[in-house]
Amino acid sequence: MQQQAVEHLDVLTKTGLKTGVSKPRGDVHRDGDYHRAVHVWLFAERTQELLLQRRASCKDSWPDLWDISSAGHISAGDSSLITARRELEEELGVILPKDAFELIFISLQHSVINDGKYINNEFNDVYLVTTLDPIPLEAFALQESEVSAVKYIFYEEYKRLLAKEDSDYVPYDVNGEYSQLFDVIEKRYKENTVARSLTLQKQISRYAPVSLSAELSGLSDLDREALGLVVKAAAVMDEIFLLQSWYSNPALRDWLKEYADSSELNKLKWSYYQINKSPWSSLDGDVAFLTTADSAIRLFSNATRTVRDWKGVEYRAAFPVSKPAGANFYPPDMNKMEFDLWKDSLEKDEQKEATGFFSVIKRHSEFILDSHQSDSTGGSHDLFIVPYSEEYQPLLVKAANLLHKAGDITDSPSLKRLLHSKADAFLSNNYYDSDIAWLELDSKLDVTIGPYETYEDKLFGYKATFEAFIGIKDDESTAQLKLFGDNLQFLEQNLPMDSAYKSKDVSAAPIRVIQLLYNAGDVKGPQTLAFNLPNDDSIVKDRGTSMVMLKNVSEAKFKHILLPIAAACVAEEQQEHVDFESFFTHTICHECCHGIGPHTITLPNGQKSTVRLELQELYSAVEEAKADIVGLWALRFLISQDLLSESLLKSMYVSFLAGCIRSVRFGLEEAHGKGQALQFNWLYEKGAFVWNTEGTISVDFTKIEGAVESLSREILILQAKGDKEAAGLLLQKYSVLSEPLKVALKKLETIQDSRPNTSQTVLGEAPLTPSLLHLIGCDLHVSTLTLKSARSQ
Repeated sequence: MQQQAVEHLDVLTKTGLKTGVSKPRGDVHRDGDYHRAVHVWLFAERTQELLLQRRASCKDSWPDLWDISSAGHISAGDSSLITARRELEEELGVILPKDAFELIFISLQHSVINDGKYINNEFNDVYLVTTLDPIPLEAFALQESEVSAVKYIFYEEYKRLLAKEDSDYVPYDVNGEYSQLFDVIEKRYKENTVARSLTLQKQISRYAPVSLSAELSGLSDLDREALGLVVKAAAVMDEIFLLQSWYSNPALRDWLKEYADSSELNKLKWSYYQINKSPWSSLDGDVAFLTTADSAIRLFSNATRTVRDWKGVEYRAAFPVSKPAGANFYPPDMNKMEFDLWKDSLEKDEQKEATGFFSVIKRHSEFILDSHQSDSTGGSHDLFIVPYSEEYQPLLVKAANLLHKAGDITDSPSLKRLLHSKADAFLSNNYYDSDIAWLELDSKLDVTIGPYETYEDKLFGYKATFEAFIGIKDDESTAQLKLFGDNLQFLEQNLPMDSAYKSKDVSAAPIRVIQLLYNAGDVKGPQTLAFNLPNDDSIVKDRGTSMVMLKNVSEAKFKHILLPIAAACVAEEQQEHVDFESFFTHTICHECCHGIGPHTITLPNGQKSTVRLELQELYSAVEEAKADIVGLWALRFLISQDLLSESLLKSMYVSFLAGCIRSVRFGLEEAHGKGQALQFNWLYEKGAFVWNTEGTISVDFTKIEGAVESLSREILILQAKGDKEAAGLLLQKYSVLSEPLKVALKKLETIQDSRPNTSQTVLGEAPLTPSLLHLIGCDLHVSTLTLKSARSQ
């Protein structure tokens, strides 16, 4: 008879980190080592009941007592979510996909039983699986060595039994950490519908609908025809972005849309979801405004053994209350330590792909579990790389076909090249040629489409989200801005940092000004004013970057957002200095300054690297702060060189102050908000911003120049050194809501940002003929335009 292998557990520190040591399960409990386990609760929504299991009499802890629906240790090398799914299947015979499992909290359990022979110091990952109805008891297939019976019990009754420490039930402290289970259920199903509707109305009211116009008469007939196909391809970017945000996000979108007209509350949920493109609110630090109780109901007919006249398990497609730092680019239960250990085991080319823009990271164990295969990988690491071209293949094939058709139609040679090369890149996963084609685009119809920004990856800042911006080039405004792109090397040579860190071959950055027609993909929440691309350091080094300014968006944002903010928060005597020219000019300089300063760097040990790789998840906030503050420094420098008018001198600083306050509204979880808080608080500390007795803020023109230069130097040098520790300390100290910011934000509660209209959905349902696009484009129902200064502050 074959002897069963002894289960080993990873030994953890008191803070839950792996020590690198694993021990037999019995030794772990004998010695009281910290380890990790999963708790899985099945909750029936309609009856408000939790499923309990009775532990088998042979168990070494709590035999014959009623306990969690399913639970088990996470074996050495295994992951949390895979263990939760596996335990539910092994103990109860219930097979469910990963979108049924919601991680609701992590508890630390301390207990000593069996006369001190069993010491339990256990971190428990607590999952909730929400089914519509109770699963019939005869559907369960119980593992006799673990479970002797199951039953459903009303959650409030169960809480009462635990509170009185009933001897038939495994004890849990319902007044401590484990109260969260009952709090989550109660909050979701005893909510005040009126209060929730009012909260959503208030959140939505922070966005003001704005109609923008763009003149299409300059487009050739062929480009108008191509435009319809490009907009259809752009709409596909939305579908990919929803998947990139969270794996159950598309199902949530479809469900909210289907039931939007069933009640006023559901209409509000759908409206705010369309702004955020996820259940997390962009303007509230990504706090969830929806819960799994609002999500889609899915049927899994093969989840259990067959029961007559029962169709199977209907469950809610889950999402966590806290937005996952890694979005859907990495396994939800993967941490940075696991990734780094795996990455370090790879060859250099694979390391580059793992940390690159255009791949997701997955688990072999998940694939094995989903495909019901045996584990035949034979490797010591569970993670593996999947390129975007494979992960999103059906959607990218669709987008590529549309772009190829548009490329065949257009009569603009540079646009034809861009569309065909981008379509090829979608299928090959090699974006170099298409990004070069984008840099060289010279067409009346301006198109940016593909994976670019990495803000959504808050775990490392590696992975790019798909987006699209389609507009009409404003030739007159573009010609006026040539000065900035032509002087990048001049600015680089004079940056306030040591010459050793300066680049000697900065490429001139072309600037294109467009009137935006349509955007899609990663354009959630407040809307972007401008962007500087590409972000690939190898292309930046070889060819530089290009800027695209969205002029009609900038004009609307200035009028509807910045002026009201200035009126509320800037000292009255300085409000006259807030003007559009300064606002727009600083936006240009912000984008220019993404192209200068450190990118590819040499570390103290002589190793070549990039700022992005070294700063990881801190990169976006630091880089946005750099572009902002160095942009302000650059304006002053260009004025000193008589390249810009001195009339900008006061207005650029006061307009920047108003912009700081506006961007902090994005929340300190968001890169731009975090970067702006850093700048505001630094300048406030140096006396360059003055908080007045009446609660307004003003600029001290005698101190602002020195304070801007000192912060520019601080950021540039830590980037040049790849000093993540210094970046973390800088953000920790200054990226906070100081008292002046708190007072300012309180004043702004009645001031709206801009909200998207719903035309993108309409366009998705209607045939996109050029005539329809022209009619829609006149009042800009063609675009979802939620005004934002992301990518540009």
